[in-house]
This record gives sequence, C-alpha cells and structure tokens, in this order.
Amino acid sequence: MFEQLGLIGCGLMGGSFALALKRAGLVKRVVGYSKSPSTTERARLMGVIDVEAPSALLAVSGADIVLLAIPVSATEASLKSIRHLVGRNTLVMDVGSTKCDVVEAARRVLKEHVGSFVPCHPITGKEISGVESADVDLYAGKQVIITPIERTLTAQLKKATDLWTALGCHVVKMSPQAHDAAYAAVSHLPHLVAFALVNGIIEQEQGRDYLSLAGPGFRDFTRIAASDPKMWRDILLANREELLAQSKIFQHTLQYLEELIASGDGDSLEAMIGQASDTRANWRISSHPHRK
Repeated sequence: MFEQLGLIGCGLMGGSFALALKRAGLVKRVVGYSKSPSTTERARLMGVIDVEAPSALLAVSGADIVLLAIPVSATEASLKSIRHLVGRNTLVMDVGSTKCDVVEAARRVLKEHVGSFVPCHPITGKEISGVESADVDLYAGKQVIITPIERTLTAQLKKATDLWTALGCHVVKMSPQAHDAAYAAVSHLPHLVAFALVNGIIEQEQGRDYLSLAGPGFRDFTRIAASDPKMWRDILLANREELLAQSKIFQHTLQYLEELIASGDGDSLEAMIGQASDTRANWRISSHPHRK
C-alpha cells in the first residue's frame, strides 16, 4: 500500500486512477492539484481526492507515488515544478499517449532521479473529459503499456507493474520508440483521418446535408472527430515523425485503391476489401479470445 498519492491533474484519467486506488485499498491519502482550482475543489467534493493542493509541488510533498494526468505538452513544466521532491523511493508515472517526448522531458528534468519515473499509457478513456466523468472502473480490464528506459529502477518498474495489475489491467512492456510507432498507426493516424474526413465533408456546400443522411457506420468517424481539440493537437504534434510516416503509407494505399476504382479493376478491389475485412475479423478474435 502507498501512503500518499500526489495527483497532478484531477480530470478523467487522474480522477479515475485515484478512485480505483482507493477502492482497491492501495493508497491511504490522495492529495490533488489541477491548474483550475474549481476542478480540484470538485474532485474533493466528489471524494476523488482527500486534500486540495494549491500547487503541484505541495501535492507531491509527502507522496510516495505521483501520477501526472496532464496533457503531454505540460509534462516538462510539471516535472520541473516537483523535481526537488522526487527521490529514489518515489514512484512517478504518467498516462500520456506519446512516450518518446515524455521520456526525453523526464531525462532533462529529473536527471539522476529519472530512474524513479515509469512512463505509462493506459489504453482507455472516454469521449468526455473532466473530473465529473471520473469512473472507478475506467482502468479495469484495460491494457496498460509501460515503456521503461535503461535507467528505470527495477524496484519502481515492479511497483508500477504490480499496481496496474492490482487494478485489473493487462500490462505490456515495450520501448518508447516502439510504442510511438505502434500508436501512430492504430490511434493517431485514425484520428487524423477522421478529422480530415469530417472537415472535408462540412466544408462542402451541401456537407451538413450529407452528414444528416449518414448511417450508423459513419458514427465512428464523427465520434473520433469529436475528440478534445487541444489534447489531440498536442498528441499529433508530439508524435509527428511517426505519424507522418504512417500517413505516407496510408496515402499510398488510398492512391492504389483510387487507381483500382478508376480502372474498374473489380477483382483487385474486392481482394483489397477482403484483406481488410479478414484483418478486422482476426483482430476481433485475437483481442477477445472468448469470441468465436
């Protein structure tokens, strides 16, 4: 059990983490800080945190575990504000969806204590953010990617792994570089495509009329496109190199499909569609082994 969680960012991800730790009996006390005092106050009134802190530094004072649940672009500044209280025995984690930039920020700021930092990315979330959406079951049954570096302390890595496992998560370890390459393909590019698709439609003269005619299959695109603009601006810029590499591959494939349509090559077009369909079916089975 941890004595005190220093929570920096009391929104959906941070608030849900605090609630989950409390329910599991893994922490005695939660001290929270958010940039907006009203958020911190709501978090306390909801029972997400026990004490409101006026600064990130005071939230971390006395904490043996720290969670950064903030935009990835704010990681370096937040670490700078707490670095004097991060010691060898302090477990510091984040929940950002990019890892190379976060790791480099930790190296620059924490220096000799960077081994206490364990970068994490829980594969979960909601379309709506804010502490009001905090959910004690948000992490249960979800995958958490941990991306240790060569200086990550073995003891802190084990603590992080055991903690997420105790919350009912499936922990996967990979390098920050492998993480960012993978999520550029399966998360960041799909968001980019959704943003482009929806904007491309609504910018047409009859675009909004077209949207009113869309069926259920289009809802996935609009759901993705409805994501938090500031958060996704930060994510796309933070992982720009991997994202642009994936975008080039996508554009090449899209161009090939366009050529098949233009030439009327129905057999090749069907084969490409079938390949995508088979991949979807196989993914569903491998991701959910109980499904047949």
